[in-house]
Formats: sequence, structure tokens, C-alpha cells
Amino acid sequence: MELLISEEKLLQRIKELAREIEEDFGRDFLVVSLLKGAFVFTADLIRSFNFPVQVDFMWVSSYGSSQESQGHIKVVKDLERDIDGLKVLLVDDILDTGYTLAEVYRLLQLKGAKEIKTCVLLDKRERRKVPFEADFIGFEVPNLFLVGYGLDWDEEGRNLRGIYAVH
Repeated sequence: MELLISEEKLLQRIKELAREIEEDFGRDFLVVSLLKGAFVFTADLIRSFNFPVQVDFMWVSSYGSSQESQGHIKVVKDLERDIDGLKVLLVDDILDTGYTLAEVYRLLQLKGAKEIKTCVLLDKRERRKVPFEADFIGFEVPNLFLVGYGLDWDEEGRNLRGIYAVH
């Protein structure tokens, strides 16, 4: 494994993201975090806000016979609260094909969210299959297999403090 992004760089960029979000989106919104990969990022992001925030979680998974999502997701754990009329900040660990975030975004619209902004820690633009762009991006990364800081390799490595490329 090769260290791609250190813990120090992650934490500095997350503080910057919190300021960008506050300037652009204001202070009154619900954070919706996608499990499992985004939980570490979400924890550090919400601690970087200078105002109280509420958080809810969704756990979605791709399904089908292929190894890559085809845009169909199964909701394993849905939101616990009603978001009708709320501003929502949708947080995920990584945006690659765009299928999952595009579908969850659509689900949040159907649930009545007043406004939705998206924030991802990592963006693998070269893997995009659908035209979806996040509003707030931590880092653009190359098309490598990444682990650490919540991202896993067969459920291992989420506890690594940096982002590592697995060769």
C-alpha cells in the first residue's frame, strides 16, 4: 500500500470544506451520511462546523449480477426522520461511477427535500458513467483501489488514518 492522502491533509481539507459548505449552503440543514464508507468522513466534517447540525444515515447497496453498480440500489437502512421541506447535505466517501449518488439524490427528492447539496471526500472523475457532479469535493483522485479513513477492502482497513492506494 502507498499513502495517497495523509491524515493531516484530510483533516485540513475537511475544515476547508466545512467553511465552503457554510458559505454556500448556510447553517440550517440535515446531514445525510451514506453508510458504511462515509461514517469517518462525516464524523470529522460535522465536528468542523461551527454550529449545531443534525445527522441521519442511509445504508444502500448495489445489487445485480455484475460487480459494478448499474444504477440500481437497494435501501438496507432508510432515514429515520421525515425530510419533507428540509435542506439536506448528502455526504458520501467517494464518487466514482455516479450511479449510487444519483439514485440516492433522486430518492431524497422523492421524500420531499427542499434543497439537496452533495459532499464527497473523494472524486474519481475518470470512472463516471452518469453525469453527476458533487457540489463539494475534498480531493480528486486517480482510478486506483483506495482504502482507509472509512473506505474498506473486504471490510478491512476502515480504521487507517490516511487514504492508501492498494497496488
